[in-house]
Amino acid sequence: MSTYAFSDVHGHRVPLERLLERVSPSADDAVFMLGDMIDRGPDPVGVLRACRDLSGATVLMGNHEDLMLTYFEDPDDPVNLMNWEMNGGATTSAGLAGLGEGERMELLDWVASLPTYAYALTEGRPFVMAHAGIRSGGLLPRAEWTEDKLEALMASQSTEDLLWIREDFWERPTGLVDANGNGPIVIAGHTPTPYLEGMADRPDRPARDEDGLCRMVRVGACERTGGVADRWDIDCGAAGGAGFGRLLMLRLDDGEEFYEGIGEGE
Repeated sequence: MSTYAFSDVHGHRVPLERLLERVSPSADDAVFMLGDMIDRGPDPVGVLRACRDLSGATVLMGNHEDLMLTYFEDPDDPVNLMNWEMNGGATTSAGLAGLGEGERMELLDWVASLPTYAYALTEGRPFVMAHAGIRSGGLLPRAEWTEDKLEALMASQSTEDLLWIREDFWERPTGLVDANGNGPIVIAGHTPTPYLEGMADRPDRPARDEDGLCRMVRVGACERTGGVADRWDIDCGAAGGAGFGRLLMLRLDDGEEFYEGIGEGE
């Protein structure tokens, strides 16, 4: 069994389907989708359907799903509409408007039921996952990390931070990984990796490859963490579309990175 994570598809259904076909997670594999399925790209409804129907997947809520739900809770509030539209909600709004009432409500109810965090134990390493990250002030390493302790850690976080935190997460070590390199790594999206420049401490490599396309970045390896990067950013800029971003499926077991490009109009 393998464990995979991906995030921030932002409406790009066609490259997502290519990526899923290429990686082909099996029914025994665990797949974590870290939110921001919608907005900006051409087919956010198609991405919602694909993620909902993905076998073995745990899908988390992102800040864009939060903006959408806030709008539908009170669509007459102009602030709700403005906030969603400013963040690329027009494609999602149009896609949902083209659905029958039954399917539209089914999708919205499914999104509203999504959790805001997850965790996984792979061989020799615990991982915790949230769309944006965690607030790490006062967090300390532990001698061991059981599922109960991982649950307690993530349940103590605020929903606001799990969906929206940025600088306060990326600029300092979490405190969860000890000097021997043991402890949970936090995997998040939300912040396209080029935005980490000037924000994140100790990125392991440039956020763009030799072709100028975004790639994942591991952050924070230092003596305090035993040389282990304790935060991994897997938002590879799909919100920016063709020529800037692409999709990533990360296999947590061995760190293998599977990328899929975004073509014009996809």
